[in-house]
Amino acid sequence: MSGPGGVGKGSVVDRLLEIEPGIQLSRSWTTRPKRPGELDDAYVFVDRDAFEKRIADEGFLEWTRYPGTGHLYGTPTLDDVSDEGGGGAPTVLEIELDGAQQVKAVHPDAILILIVAPSIEARAQRLRKRGDDEQSVTRRLDVGAEEEELGRRLADHVVVNDDLNRAAEEVAGILRGHQAGR
Repeated sequence: MSGPGGVGKGSVVDRLLEIEPGIQLSRSWTTRPKRPGELDDAYVFVDRDAFEKRIADEGFLEWTRYPGTGHLYGTPTLDDVSDEGGGGAPTVLEIELDGAQQVKAVHPDAILILIVAPSIEARAQRLRKRGDDEQSVTRRLDVGAEEEELGRRLADHVVVNDDLNRAAEEVAGILRGHQAGR
């Protein structure tokens, strides 16, 4: 699952995990600092040295440097995800579009669901609500416009997050449909 910052990917994923208990979530690593009020397990928060060592050890399925901030984000290899206790359960990756491209290159059968906000104004409001300053909001909206354009070209499905419950149910239906088709 991917999409620009401020579209509510994390919220959709959280709700999805509540309504579809058979799905596991891969916890991404990041070098960015924890936001005020953010849960400790939102990411594996590490310093740059630890992240770069993991890159060197080929311990990421995908990783990226976020434009503008330089923070690194990465998804552990799928073996590591399976070790987290899911053992064969469908795994959701909540990743940036750069990472989604990397995953699709290695696993072309991976299903990419692009989450988008109903409007630019809604994205800006969500970014401000989570504590981003105006300079960051402007930068993320600019980057997000390019990301959404790319995401629409890559995505197998696009879900508008205009209502959290409806969006999560739509994603669940997409996943169930793909599982039934296997």
